[in-house]
Amino acid sequence: MKCKLLLAFLLLPMVAMAQMVKSPDGRIVLKFSLSDTGQPTYELTYKNKAVIKPSHLGLELAKDKHASKGLKETDLMDGFKISDTKTSTFDETWTPVWGQYKKIRNHYNELEVDLNQPSSDRNIIIRFRVYNDGMGLRYEFPQQKSLNYFIIKEEHTQFAMAGDHTAWWLPGDYDSQEQETQESKLSEIRSRFHDAVDWANSSSSVFSPTGVQTSLQMKTKDGLYINLHEAACVDYATMHLNLDDKNMVFESWLTPDATGMKGYMQTPCKTPWRTVMVSDDARDMLASSLILNLNEPCKLKDTSWIHPTKYCGVWWEMIVGKSSWNYTDEYPSIKLDQIDWNKVKPNGRHAANTEHVKKYIDFAAANGLQEVLVEGWNVGWEDWANMWKWDVFDFVTPYPDFDIKYLNEYAHSKGVKLMMHHETSSSVINYERHLDKAFQLMDKYGYDAVKGGYVGDIIPRGDHHYSQAMNNHYLYVVKEAAKHHIMVNAHEATRPTGLCRTYPNLIGNESARGTEYEAFGGSRPDHTVVLPFTRLQGGPMDYTPGIFETQLKNWSNNTSYVHTTLVGQLALYLVMWGPIQMAADLPENYAKFMDAFQFIKDVPADWDESKYLEAEPGDYITVARKGKGTNNWFVAGKCDENGHKSTIKFDFLEKGRKYEATIYADASDADYEKNPKAYKITKKIVKKGDVLKLTEARGGGFAISLFAK
Repeated sequence: MKCKLLLAFLLLPMVAMAQMVKSPDGRIVLKFSLSDTGQPTYELTYKNKAVIKPSHLGLELAKDKHASKGLKETDLMDGFKISDTKTSTFDETWTPVWGQYKKIRNHYNELEVDLNQPSSDRNIIIRFRVYNDGMGLRYEFPQQKSLNYFIIKEEHTQFAMAGDHTAWWLPGDYDSQEQETQESKLSEIRSRFHDAVDWANSSSSVFSPTGVQTSLQMKTKDGLYINLHEAACVDYATMHLNLDDKNMVFESWLTPDATGMKGYMQTPCKTPWRTVMVSDDARDMLASSLILNLNEPCKLKDTSWIHPTKYCGVWWEMIVGKSSWNYTDEYPSIKLDQIDWNKVKPNGRHAANTEHVKKYIDFAAANGLQEVLVEGWNVGWEDWANMWKWDVFDFVTPYPDFDIKYLNEYAHSKGVKLMMHHETSSSVINYERHLDKAFQLMDKYGYDAVKGGYVGDIIPRGDHHYSQAMNNHYLYVVKEAAKHHIMVNAHEATRPTGLCRTYPNLIGNESARGTEYEAFGGSRPDHTVVLPFTRLQGGPMDYTPGIFETQLKNWSNNTSYVHTTLVGQLALYLVMWGPIQMAADLPENYAKFMDAFQFIKDVPADWDESKYLEAEPGDYITVARKGKGTNNWFVAGKCDENGHKSTIKFDFLEKGRKYEATIYADASDADYEKNPKAYKITKKIVKKGDVLKLTEARGGGFAISLFAK
């Protein structure tokens, strides 16, 4: 009897260390404990199914070169004791400035675990927030005498998978997300990694043959959908995931700086949230607001100047190769202050010239588009990319054939604005040096939105697009832009992590393989039914859809073709949602299909409600959205190369109200390769409870406008 009591007493400390918190609906359960070596450990289940098996947490620190000689840095990996735990519940409903929903509920149960490492007398907090659709965890470092400045060598946050899941993944890369998504078992990632990278055209640093990027979408054999990502990445490096494919364990791998270090911290501070979404319904992955909810509320006092925008511009014709960004071909190597541009011979292909831009302004004004993007308007494009060049652009000096004052006055007279373009060529110090004058120029002429670009290798040399310093730069630009009431749409920047909630003037990012690649050989038809499960989890993408003349050889010397049907392009305005949407094709190409272009004119870029009707990663997505401040609904479906038979149940419509439906569908013989521009438009009256069945062609889709009567 005494032996049994003694054994029970010895087991008490381990039992006391186990903590548990459930989601508000009780379906998700998170357990936290310390291992026998004092290492933080957690696990996660959904409806009693394992999602994350016991996984370790911790950080490995680097010795500061300024520290006392011979002093070894103490890692924050193990040797911890629990000093306190707190649980709480939070429930609010907040109003986004723009987005998929008019209102978003932020409801979670929280577990705070306060840890002390006796050997170093250092304290950290691990905070868990558990929602009905997943959880977030982060490390917090209170200000303390024994932990003030520290350097992160590695972060060791683990995600132990419960099986060899199917995954939709991108190869780990510190500088680009512009690869095509791969679909494979976790165990196959290593063998397929090399084929997933375009080595011939990639100058970026791929870090590991078993590393992948987030957001990572997976599906288990028993039908669970699991997504790994991060939220609120501020003053921290972007996270990748290294896979131990023998044990099916992912571990965080942060983007390094030029010295190889992963982060420079000063307490009090915290890491981004590491997130896990889970459901047995793929539609829940797309409908989730978990990433946004884990970000801080809006920090802008006045958001009245932020507005969803549809735009066109002189971009696609340059991407395809018909026109050029550069004004002249005479100077393959230039310095901005050494050329008299009025004496330079133009090449005759420069798209950003006054008369040509006027045509786009007229097109925008005639078709209800708010803005016109003009790339290549400013001097420097003759010698701009991949040269490690510090002084690339000054962002204020136009080419001789671009009358910035006249064009802005002309645009405003038509009720249209020009959208600014700032390509930095990744010379970020140069951009920051010119930023204030560049924004002042925008103020002077009434620009309220800027498309930024970060093509090429980062200067300072050796840094990466997703490092801590670069993430700080991107956010700095967004904050400075807000002071001037300027909206930001950055391309080639880090992937979003929900910061558009905190700074809603961040209206878009690229950060993935966009439509431009359709001019470089194309993207698979399943590309746009994967991205909403992965890239769009952190925020909307400026995908630049709307290409109607899918056979580029019909109007240029480019032999590529767009890997969707024409109607499939219409579907992207809902499937690839966002408050900034481009009608990317040329006005003369739209002129041939103005009946189909009507959908682009009608579809909003902001929503009160969104209902995902059908979804399967890489196969198909069907979504219905209600226009902001209206009773009008829009429905769209997009599919992969196999086609899809869609059943649309109009259960979401208002009871007792009729709607005039205009249905843009693939023709019976449509095919993204053989007959991409075959479509049919029909009209009918629908009401709540009606059912419509549509067949989506290979690489096709459909779009429906529903105007309330």
